[in-house]
Amino acid sequence: MAVFAYTAKGPDGKKVESVIRASDKGAAQAELKKKNLTVASIIEQKTAKKSSFFGPPRPRVKTKDIAVMTRQLSTMISAGIPLLESLEILHEQASDPGFKLTLDKIIERVRAGSDFSTALSEHKLFTKIYVNMIKAGEASGQLDVILQRLADYMESVEELKREIKAAMTYPVISLVLILTITIGLVVGIVPKFQTIFIQMEMKELPLPTEILLKISDALRDQYLIVGGVAIVVIVGFFMYIKTKPGMRQWHWVMLHAPVFGPLFRKVAISRFSRTFATLIQSGVPMLGALDIVAATAGNVLVEEAVLKAKDAVSKGETLGDPLTATRVFPPMVTRMISIGEKTGALEKLLMKIAEFYDGEVRATVKALTSLIEPLLIATMGFIVGFIVLSIFLPIIKIQQSLSK
Repeated sequence: MAVFAYTAKGPDGKKVESVIRASDKGAAQAELKKKNLTVASIIEQKTAKKSSFFGPPRPRVKTKDIAVMTRQLSTMISAGIPLLESLEILHEQASDPGFKLTLDKIIERVRAGSDFSTALSEHKLFTKIYVNMIKAGEASGQLDVILQRLADYMESVEELKREIKAAMTYPVISLVLILTITIGLVVGIVPKFQTIFIQMEMKELPLPTEILLKISDALRDQYLIVGGVAIVVIVGFFMYIKTKPGMRQWHWVMLHAPVFGPLFRKVAISRFSRTFATLIQSGVPMLGALDIVAATAGNVLVEEAVLKAKDAVSKGETLGDPLTATRVFPPMVTRMISIGEKTGALEKLLMKIAEFYDGEVRATVKALTSLIEPLLIATMGFIVGFIVLSIFLPIIKIQQSLSK
């Protein structure tokens, strides 16, 4: 199948510019004619021209863009527009070339008789949760409802991420400024005082001054070694946490860290509850839902806990007890899950848990923001105070010796 770029006029006289896949130019023109489009120009796009240097253009869309597309697709299907036609409308309005090509391939697979979920599963852009919920929607005949629910889920997750990122922006910028100012003082100001101390032939300097001068010399004279060691440490750390034991240890630290640990734990529980509730509401079987939740947990310890619970459920046990045994989830969460299983309202209680922990995450983020600000000020004060003290101690010592 070749790709053709075309310019045409629609029934309303508006100009349409897009691409279409067809076996040849004649077939492309025939397909456009079926859509009541008057073709002005049609040109075959060669792969080399249409692709980037490394291959076909990759989709450059964010999760929020996928959520918007999902909501639009839900609206069109609920309005009675067939799936294939709805996808073609989305394809025409897509602006990203890579995403346009992805939609083009999906449309081609659906037109050939493939299920929508199967066509989506061939592209990494659509997550396992997305594909399985679409599959459940196709099986139940409620694709528009499932798409609406999926859009709500994606928007909720993105909103929580956005709030956390916004709250963490200030501390990160502050830390970068503190580091920059410290390096500027140590490299630019301290050496000038070092020259003064040498000219005054001071043989013995106070310990803080000696430490500061050695740090200054290392940063100025051995910056390649210092930078190299820093890069090796950082790269080594990231390589280690990509290994299975390293990732497990890092995720354990994330959940048990003194300040940020509670935040990471609440985020993990919120993600687990919302994802699990959305999948159960959409008709995905419990064992399949637990598999998806484990794969998308974002934390190895949570993933292991969910998989252990899944094994127990597959043997006929309830979900609440094995989750309690893992000690990853708080008692309130596991008890609410147990109650939900007994009353048949598991998805409702899971959604309540997600909403509760979303609120807890927001409250924790605000508390951390108010806590981090004085900590950063204290850190900056300590660093500047240490530098000033280290510089003035020799001067005070000189004054004392002269007064004698």
